[in-house]
Amino acid sequence: MFLFDESYRLKNFGYYVLGSFILIIFSTIGQIPLLFFLPSELPAPDASAMDLFKDIPSNLRLFLILISFVFVVPAIWLVVKKLHDLPIMSILSSRKKIDLQRVLYSFMIWAAVVTSFVLLEYFISPENYQVNFNFNQFIVLAIIAILLIPIQTSVEEIVFRGYLMQGFGNWFNSRLMALLLTSIVFGSLHLANPEIGALGYEFIVFYIAIGLVLGIMTLMDEGIELALGFHAANNLCVALLVTSDWTAFQTESILIDISEPKLTLLSWIMPFVIYPILLKIFAKKYSWTDWRGKLFSKIR
Repeated sequence: MFLFDESYRLKNFGYYVLGSFILIIFSTIGQIPLLFFLPSELPAPDASAMDLFKDIPSNLRLFLILISFVFVVPAIWLVVKKLHDLPIMSILSSRKKIDLQRVLYSFMIWAAVVTSFVLLEYFISPENYQVNFNFNQFIVLAIIAILLIPIQTSVEEIVFRGYLMQGFGNWFNSRLMALLLTSIVFGSLHLANPEIGALGYEFIVFYIAIGLVLGIMTLMDEGIELALGFHAANNLCVALLVTSDWTAFQTESILIDISEPKLTLLSWIMPFVIYPILLKIFAKKYSWTDWRGKLFSKIR
């Protein structure tokens, strides 16, 4: 089983608190380069966090945001190997090594879904979009995104669906609590995103829903490979295809959404229709069984 193979010597939850603190420190260090680009005059107190960096060219801004995740990679190794004295694979997968075919399959499936939704919304309401394609700027964006977004999403998946899921599961002796708490914490960390300011706090439901579907993938598939592919495809496609002035990723994408921010019918279809269908596809392909045991049982 992915959670807590008994061959591993597990430590108490205090070590996970300390480990999380170490990860935050390294992430904070990684954000120092952004400080050099702070404006000389700070914006009004009610301004969003993105206003601090609005004068930075978008490709440079994206690079500076994503580079902080690179600093977390050695921190993950330090925390898992040195603090917990565990093999790295203990928070990645129950398999002997990462199944790259699973990562690629999940990536391709979700990239196709996201691209289809973007095209569908464009053809339904073309007046809501402005074509923004600039070859030179887009090539730079593509290089940055392809190199760094998989690192960003992998770090988030390893921390939430790997490290913290193990920690919460060990603390509460419950797979369900591990799933719920990692999803809630994952969603809550997006409260500062400009999407929340634009769409309201109810949009946090969408982030928690993403956390839940990624957590279910991880528990049912006994590893984070499918979550790695899904998350990378989601962020990469969004960064390359569409942006707006009220999203976290403001990039030199192909399209700019110029409509008023609002939750559409297509927005609600994603978590309540598309996610369950996606899980059903994975369940059939990878022959998932014992849903009750893998999602709701005690661990020990």
